Formats: sequence, C-alpha cells, structure tokens
Amino acid sequence: MSARRYDRRLGIKTVGLRERDGRSHYHRYEATPYEALDSLFQAYRFRKTRRVVDFGCGRGRVAFYIHHHFHVPVVGIEEHDQTYEEALNNKSSYRHKAMHIRAPIHLKYGLAEHYEVKAIDNCFYFFNPFSSKVFKQVVSNIMRSLDRDRRSADMILYYPMPEYKRILRHKTPFRLINKVRVSAACDKREKFLIYRLSR
Repeated sequence: MSARRYDRRLGIKTVGLRERDGRSHYHRYEATPYEALDSLFQAYRFRKTRRVVDFGCGRGRVAFYIHHHFHVPVVGIEEHDQTYEEALNNKSSYRHKAMHIRAPIHLKYGLAEHYEVKAIDNCFYFFNPFSSKVFKQVVSNIMRSLDRDRRSADMILYYPMPEYKRILRHKTPFRLINKVRVSAACDKREKFLIYRLSR
C-alpha cells in the first residue's frame, strides 16, 4: 500500500520532506516509511507498555500508526511550529476516524530535551530527529526518570546513527535485544534496533 493510501486510511497527511537550514541541532522532517513500521511490528510487541513517546514526531505518522494498531497511549514531541500545526490537524482528522479507541494520544510542542519524562513513559522511539548532543540530553532525562520511578523500558531506533548507538552502549544500562531489518530494503542501515532496560 502506498504511503498516500495508508495516510488516507488513517485520515492523516504525512507524506513529504521538510528540510532544515543545516545550522540546527534538529534534522529535517522525514516520516518513517509505513513498510518499515509493518516490518517492525511483525517482530516487536508492546509488553506492559504504559505510554510510547515519539521524539521528533513530525506530522505524527508513527504516533497515529501505533495508536491505531495497538490502542496504547502515545505522546509525540515536535519542535518545528509549522510541522506541529500539521500534526495537530492530523490528530483532529485521525480522531474523527478513531473515536472508538479509548487510549489517549497527545502531541506536545517544544524541544525534546525540555520534555519531562513521566512515570508512565516506558517506550521511546527515535528516527534520527536531532544531533547526538541533543540525543545525549534526552537519554539523560529518560535515565533520570527511570531511576526516580524504577521501571523497565524499551528504546527503538530506526535507521540508527552510529553516535546514538555509542551513547546507548557506553552511557546507559540499555542493552540491544533485537535487530529488525526492513523487508526488501536495499540499504543495510534501514533497520530498527531495539534496546531494553529490564527491572
């Protein structure tokens, strides 16, 4: 199914790129492909997930996909004002189609490193939304929350940057538990890495 058709099925518009000026620590908008998400969730199941956090959620594709398929609470964080407005419009039209799903879905405007990780947050998704410097700050915030309210948590990286992997390997107790390759992908980097902190 094409991305536009999948979008129409969910009642959203997420196709297309949005470039950045190159000076920002935040990267361009590019949604995770639907076929990649399909591959991920053939191999990964949410286990006792209280809430998923999508850092750099863009127009909300991952958040709406997860909410639609798994009926779990989701929060998306986006710092680009126009992209955030588009995500809000998507939420309005998506919710019209998904009124039967009781799990909440929230979109928050602001920098990822300023997001206060809540005790209910225990699955974190990243598609290279920002520099390794910002990622390190976000991971530090996650670790503080996990130490304050002790719980298990998963972290999912799509098309993982080497710097992200190094930070998780050397600066956190998260351990790699699975690699999920995207079906028919030509680029070997087109994969998901799933990390887990078990408590």
